[in-house]
Order: sequence, then C-alpha cells, then structure tokens
Amino acid sequence: MTIRLVLADDERMVRSALRAILGAEPDLEVVGEAATGAEAVSVVRATAPDVVLMDVRMPEVDGIRATERVLAAATAGRAPRVLVLTTFENDDHVLAALRAGAAGFLLKRSEAETLLHAVRVVARSDTLLFPASVRALALAHGPRPSPAPPWLTRLTDREREVLRLMATGLTNAEIAARLTVGPATVKSHVAAVLAKTGTRDRTQAVIAAFESGLAGDR
Repeated sequence: MTIRLVLADDERMVRSALRAILGAEPDLEVVGEAATGAEAVSVVRATAPDVVLMDVRMPEVDGIRATERVLAAATAGRAPRVLVLTTFENDDHVLAALRAGAAGFLLKRSEAETLLHAVRVVARSDTLLFPASVRALALAHGPRPSPAPPWLTRLTDREREVLRLMATGLTNAEIAARLTVGPATVKSHVAAVLAKTGTRDRTQAVIAAFESGLAGDR
C-alpha cells in the first residue's frame, strides 16, 4: 500500500527536505504541499492524503486550527492522520494540536529514520505517537480542577485500564497482548471508552485521560 502524504510548513527548505526524504521511499508518495494552514486545508481536501505532516506554527491559519478544519471536513472513514511538526518538544501548541485531533508529534530535528517510522506507524495502525515529553506536558496542564468529569465514574475498571494503556501509545493489539485478551475485546472496550468519555477519537480520549488525572493515576 502506498501512503499518500501532504506536507504543510511555511518554510520551503523544510518542505524540500521532507519531500527528499519521504519521496525516496517506494511506499510513500508526496501528493501535495502547503505553506499556510488555510492552504493545507485546501490541499488536503483536493488530494485526500493518508497522512498530513503539519507544522504547528504557520501564518494565516496555524497548524492547530488547520488540523481541526482538516479533520472536521473529512468524510467518515477517510480522515487523514495528522503528524504535528515542531521545533521545541515543550511547545504548548503541541498539546493544543493533540486536542485538535492530531495523531502524533515529531520534532523537526528528528533523524530521517524516525520520520519514516512515524509516518508509517500512524498511517497503518491505531497507535498514537508522542514521546514522554508530550505526556509530561499534558500532565503539567492537568488534571483540571475538581469536580472530576462525570464520565470517570461511568468507566468500568477494565475500561480505565484500557484507557491508561491507550495513553501510553499502545495499539489495540499491544493492549490485547498486555491484558491477555482478544483484539476484538479490546476494540469493544475502546468503543465503550469513546462513548462514555464523549470523545470522537482515540486522541481525544487520551487527552481527556490526561486532563482528568486518570493517565497519571498509578
């Protein structure tokens, strides 16, 4: 399967470097580029990529708003996965982008191998990709003041456990192996977590776990 990519960054040199690295791989195809957030939304709409590499800081419309618009406009089942690009790992904008629905986070100074791995992981699995620094950033901004969100009391013990494991970036298959249950069982638990937390996707559920303090609960 060829993974179709859109590159969104206001620096031409960054886009050129990304295109050179990604375009050299037989399973990756760059189908569009954008220099602003507004342009990124238009290009994604026109090309329907699998993954968008989105600079978090861009003119006109930043990467956060662009991520929201890209995901909101996507046809059901065809939403691209968004990888946020940033210069600083402690950038508060990264957390905002994850709240907006981004599937992962990548430093611009990452090695080529890390970039290629990140693109393939988010395109082909249900995992979320962010390092410990982002989890620490999320926990630094949460939990939010009491009262605790009502959904916390609605989760079963197993659903809480599944959500904690989701927050570590594990896929459904990895969670199943950890809990010694079948993948279908984990998929059912994840669906229940999304329904009870009132979140639209895995990323939103994990952010809710951070903000409630559940992800930091040991």
